[in-house]
Amino acid sequence: MGSNQTDMIQFYLLGFSEIRSLQILVFWTLTFVYVATVVGNGLIIALIFVSHPLRCPMYFFLSHLSACDILISTNVVPNTLKLLLHSGSLVSIQSCFTQLYFFGASAIIECCLLSIMSYDRYLAICDPLHYSSIMNLRLPYYLATWSWCMGFGVALITYFLLLTIDFCGPATIDHFFCDLPPLLKISCSDSSVIVIAVSLVAIVIGLLQFVFVVISYIFIFHSILRISTTVGRNKAFSTCSAHLSVVCAYYGSLIAINIVPSEDYSLNLKKVLSLLNTVVTPLFNPIIYSLRNKDIQEAIYRGIHQAKVSKNCW
Repeated sequence: MGSNQTDMIQFYLLGFSEIRSLQILVFWTLTFVYVATVVGNGLIIALIFVSHPLRCPMYFFLSHLSACDILISTNVVPNTLKLLLHSGSLVSIQSCFTQLYFFGASAIIECCLLSIMSYDRYLAICDPLHYSSIMNLRLPYYLATWSWCMGFGVALITYFLLLTIDFCGPATIDHFFCDLPPLLKISCSDSSVIVIAVSLVAIVIGLLQFVFVVISYIFIFHSILRISTTVGRNKAFSTCSAHLSVVCAYYGSLIAINIVPSEDYSLNLKKVLSLLNTVVTPLFNPIIYSLRNKDIQEAIYRGIHQAKVSKNCW
């Protein structure tokens, strides 16, 4: 770190200063969403762990996706709630960089897991005869481990690059969490290396994996349309509709954030889109899978029934 950065030991996050009259409402709304996200995704993880019918690669990957969604929410929401209560808050440079690191890591992990899940659905629908031999007992563990290692490993690139630049003020970040663009905006060093590195990561990990998901679903839809019976087509589509909905929600919010210009007049829109991506989207996972997946629904019903039976026995 340079001398300027050493002197500036804290940033000031403005949060949602433009809506002070609504901050209490936003606070309780985000609190409800965060609790629902943690409970909903935690319930999915627990169901997959204890329910024998859910012990297959598709739900194994779903449990990791739920864990990643909990990580995303926990990294952003508690600090955002603090900002709302105090109408802004000071944050140390180290805490800011750490939050950015986990934000980047969780985004990469989510992209990897969504790609793996699309590959899993491709094998199940387009090549069902070889599904068991390809997606054997070891491969899901390797793929899940690869996703987490990619996330935490690649995110270190941005973290260490940030340690090399200086910040000379103003030390005010007009955002509700430590995101990279507003951080670079208050830097007085040449940040071109960071921009290039992040762009390469976004292309290699984000864009290429999105293309991989799109191509996988082109083959999946082609295979589904070749099924002769309506019942067969509906059954095949139901196995991937929930995942497709999660993919659309996640990548849709990412694309919307990146196509909005960075000028000051669109800053509030960027905040709203970032809120959707980091706070609301992680809640979609348990909602979509509980509403559109029969296996999850049946596991919930079995759990409720067993709880009632146990209660009656007491």
